Amino acid sequence: MKTKINGAARALELGKFIVADPKVCHGKPTYKGTRIMVWQILEALGDGESVDELVKAWGGRVSRDAILETIRLAGTNLLNEQGRLRHPHASWVAA
Repeated sequence: MKTKINGAARALELGKFIVADPKVCHGKPTYKGTRIMVWQILEALGDGESVDELVKAWGGRVSRDAILETIRLAGTNLLNEQGRLRHPHASWVAA
C-alpha cells in the first residue's frame, strides 16, 4: 500500500477520508488526521453498531461520510462491477 518517491515511503490516499501512511499505525488504513484504524470501524459495523452510533462513539472524529466511504471501499475491493468476487483466490468467502 505504500508508494515510494526517491526510495522513501509516503502516504497513500485511499479516498477522501482514508489514508495509509507508513508513519501512522504502521501503514494500516486510518482516517485522515486520526489514529483510528479502518478495521476498527468495519469490525464495529459487523458487530451491528450503526453509523450514527459509531460517529458518536468516536466523538465525531470519524464522520458519517467517512464511514460510508469505508463501506463503499470495502465493497468495491471485494466485488467487481457484476457483483462477483474480485479475486478468484477469495472464492472461499462465498462459501
